[in-house]
Amino acid sequence: MAEPDILIGIDAGTSVIKAVAFDLRGRQIGDASVLNHYRSAPDGSACQPLARTWSDCATALRRLAEKVPDLAARTAAVAVTGQGDGTWLVDAQGAPVSDAWLWLDARAAPTVRRLAAARSDRARFEATGTGLNTCQQGAQMAHMDAHHPELLDRASVALHCKDWLYLKLTDVAATDPSEACFTFGNFRTRAYDDTVIEALGLSRRRHLLPDIVDGWQLTHPLTEAAARETGLRAGTPVSLGYVDMVMTALGAGVHTGELGAACSTVGSTGVHMRAVSDDAVHLNDERTGYVICLPVPGLVAQVQTNMAATLNIDWALRMAADVMSQAGCRQDYSDLVGRIDGWMAETRPGALLYHPYISEAGERGPFVDANARAGFVGLAAHHRFADLLRGVVEGLGMAARDCYGAMGDMPGELRLTGGAARSSALRQVLAACVDAPVRVSARQEAGAAGCAMMAAVAIGAYRDMDACIADWVVPGLGEAEAPDPALVEIYDGLFPAYRDAREALVPVWEALAAHRAESAEAQEELTEMTVDAAERAGGASR
Repeated sequence: MAEPDILIGIDAGTSVIKAVAFDLRGRQIGDASVLNHYRSAPDGSACQPLARTWSDCATALRRLAEKVPDLAARTAAVAVTGQGDGTWLVDAQGAPVSDAWLWLDARAAPTVRRLAAARSDRARFEATGTGLNTCQQGAQMAHMDAHHPELLDRASVALHCKDWLYLKLTDVAATDPSEACFTFGNFRTRAYDDTVIEALGLSRRRHLLPDIVDGWQLTHPLTEAAARETGLRAGTPVSLGYVDMVMTALGAGVHTGELGAACSTVGSTGVHMRAVSDDAVHLNDERTGYVICLPVPGLVAQVQTNMAATLNIDWALRMAADVMSQAGCRQDYSDLVGRIDGWMAETRPGALLYHPYISEAGERGPFVDANARAGFVGLAAHHRFADLLRGVVEGLGMAARDCYGAMGDMPGELRLTGGAARSSALRQVLAACVDAPVRVSARQEAGAAGCAMMAAVAIGAYRDMDACIADWVVPGLGEAEAPDPALVEIYDGLFPAYRDAREALVPVWEALAAHRAESAEAQEELTEMTVDAAERAGGASR
């Protein structure tokens, strides 16, 4: 019989579910993935079917078994993380109440405005360390309670994505300290907080909150039913990971023992975080950001998140690809990614300001404004596409600086993960914007690795998380790349204008949002009139 020598990390993202196999010392030995699916609608909804998410997870595990010999017999433990926030309601029989409301869902915006304006929100913020936004389960449940109470009435427990998968794997309804505390609890006590729950208006729904399970200390066995669906062995220990943001940062080096280190994940969205002791948290006056418990006693991650990071670059490259294709030179935007560094080299730093709020959901870090939109400041007739692209890339650097500034001092060193970290030009911009050396994590699947590390500690392969980090994380950090002093000076001079402009644009964004709403209403009325006229004409012809 094969000796258990494999840990499986499951990372259930919004669009992809990955199952990754590691040996007990952190070497990745196989992976499999399945596309995940969600639907969005004009009302701001973004939903995902629970049953499909579990089915896709089980498929990913079976596909992993096709790549790794004797996977079931060799698996020492499984760990699961997933997309954060959102609301996954389950009834008393363990069946979905409805499709999940994802972190992308914007329907709770009116409820967020109401709750954030209440006097009780300051106490909620000081306990959670987390600003209210439409992504969060607390805001979504408060909105459901006011507008769709039947959903909560039918529910037995309110879970997150990874919690739902943990329920399907172990038949245990639970959540972890990270999501429990930044939504409903206190990051200092790592427990639910009645003051927070009351501030959200959810005291009568408190019974829907599951037990808090710390996956680096406690596991539950894989059930017979889950074993049949996944191909793994019943009884295999399963660890409930923390939310994917901190699992990714843990795997990429947010905490390796050095003071002042930080980690930015520059992917479709931007996640910027630093590890600090829970008594050193900087709570800003604007009540934004997250404080998320780390699987290390007394240590938390301060987090600010941009709604869009590389999505801004994708937009610019798609524009270029469209123009080139229409001119007869057929291009896909992905074909142009390799040209970014070349275009950057042709241009002058700091020539334009760009605010990277390209998401239609606005921005959430370091400020929350659903109306915020991207834009250039300083365009002149001599600017060309390469200048615009540099402006977009520099906008990502400015946004990172804006986020770290909301958390206190700039980092002493910045660890990078995400697809954009492969760009030398982007690394130079980020290093100069925060005036700190950058190091790139070689870890390919940092989120899956982060939760697998929790399982490694839980089963006793390591005495604690710091010992695991020394083996799994530190060797994968690249050489430090120092910032260019000339770029640092340029961006130091540019940043005040970036910040002043985004603050001055707030009423403009509000006016544009009102105009969009009026235009949409007028278009809807016009469509109804056209339909009515067509029906009348049809009736007359009959």
